[in-house]
Amino acid sequence: MQFFKRVFPLLIVFLLGLALGFYFVNNQKIPLDKSAEKNTPKAFISEVYDKIKANYWDNLSDGQLIDMFKTASSALGSPLSSKIESKDELIKKLDSSKAAKLVSQVLASLPPAGRSGLYTEKQETALKNTVENVNPEKDLYKDLGLSKGASEGAVLEAYEKLPPTQKEQLSYARDVLTQKDKKARYDQKGVEPTIFTKILGNTLYLQFKKFSPTSYDEFIKTFDDFKNEALLNSLVLDLRGNVGGAIDATPYFLGLFLGKNQYAYDFYHRGAYEPFKTPTDKLPSLGKYKQMVILVDNATQSSAEMMAASLKRYHLGVVVGVPTKGWGTVERVFPLENQFEKGEKYSLFLVHSITLRDDNQPIEGRGVDPDINIKATDWPQQLFSYFRNNQLIDAVKGVL
Repeated sequence: MQFFKRVFPLLIVFLLGLALGFYFVNNQKIPLDKSAEKNTPKAFISEVYDKIKANYWDNLSDGQLIDMFKTASSALGSPLSSKIESKDELIKKLDSSKAAKLVSQVLASLPPAGRSGLYTEKQETALKNTVENVNPEKDLYKDLGLSKGASEGAVLEAYEKLPPTQKEQLSYARDVLTQKDKKARYDQKGVEPTIFTKILGNTLYLQFKKFSPTSYDEFIKTFDDFKNEALLNSLVLDLRGNVGGAIDATPYFLGLFLGKNQYAYDFYHRGAYEPFKTPTDKLPSLGKYKQMVILVDNATQSSAEMMAASLKRYHLGVVVGVPTKGWGTVERVFPLENQFEKGEKYSLFLVHSITLRDDNQPIEGRGVDPDINIKATDWPQQLFSYFRNNQLIDAVKGVL
């Protein structure tokens, strides 16, 4: 009996503790472990929201971004009727069963419309190949009926055996595979060249098709190859159809013309201007070209528009053609930590900055205006007033 009296109070305390613990576990709102919140549709949407807020070129308020998500949700058949005042409230109320479609709708609606997007791994790889000027679906050797790595002699022999119509179609393959440096890049990584040249009297004609990671070295080598051609004294830099590409390389190109530590251009990002300076010295082999014409058209875009605008700003050449495309955005890929679909990995392709032309107006929607518009019937006379060089004018006429 004495033993029971001594143990009974301890038993009561134990049972009370057990009951309280049971109540606490079942009724207390314990925060979820953060690791459990990751890699869910809602975590994915939340991360996209934060990355847009932090990295998009314009300053978006929460109200603006919330409205974009609400509009996208309505378009997908899940309207949100109640007033939503915070991101957390938005994430809570959104139907996350269509997370990828929802995010894609929001990104596509960001001005300029259609530039930003949700990328799959396949799309990101395709973008990388485009920037590097690699086409996995194209085989220049196969087009000529040859095995990969065939010699320059074999390429020329195969080309000469082609009928005239095919020769015209496959002259590009011949040109790439019969020039040592171009062939080496193609054989090693499938990288196609971006620069092609020919001599037109006293003028060097240089066609610059796009900006890729190899373009800078191609550019320098091209001018070094012609440095001993004493008769060359003028240059036609053809940027028509140049779709841009590796935009980070543009200041390096401009340095070859302007010299090191010179102002190149501005990016506009979230209300502030970000100036870029040239990191490279002048290219000595460029010095011989005292007169330069820069050709542009309505397919000249992005990095090529910036280059044309900077050369125009410094009066390093005369820009001839028609207004450029007006593609004045800089997009960047942002990885996403939160993934929720098995077998798929998404990243954010987002407009990060806006580019500016020579008069500091946005290139977007405006393009770069030429000094001489070739739609004017007297454009040759206008060009003559700049250079008084009939040979250069004839060269420009020839390539136009």
